[in-house]
Amino acid sequence: MTRIGLISDTHNLLRPEVLRHLQGCEAIIHAGDICEPGVLEALREIAPVTAVRGNNDGGEWARAIPTHATLTVQQVKILVVHDQADIDVDPGSEGIRVVVTGHSHKPLIDERDGVLYVNPGSAGPRRFKLPVSAGLLEVEGAQVVASLQQLLE
Repeated sequence: MTRIGLISDTHNLLRPEVLRHLQGCEAIIHAGDICEPGVLEALREIAPVTAVRGNNDGGEWARAIPTHATLTVQQVKILVVHDQADIDVDPGSEGIRVVVTGHSHKPLIDERDGVLYVNPGSAGPRRFKLPVSAGLLEVEGAQVVASLQQLLE
């Protein structure tokens, strides 16, 4: 089984709780609003990182980060985009099994038409009364299970 840590919207705050959540993951997906390259450098010390650029990611360093990324883990194709509104393909017809987004800061797991949509919520600064959270994908062959974890009360 492959464990993939899911985070988004760190806004340059990499909490110790997030780092603990990601320990033991074989890969990390960051769904944007990173805000400083040091966040990605710290995450790469844990596992390889796939990251997309969010609406708050600016400057020279951020230009090198794509707005959309696709990766395949075992037999599961994953699309990563910061804002769900920016999905520019029909995931099901493209063979995409999981879509990982951020932006809203609202943790969500929803399956529609055979596609698993996961927003790990915000792992950075708390916004309104939304939880500080992260997610996890567990992939075994063509099977995938998503979970969310609240990191702070």
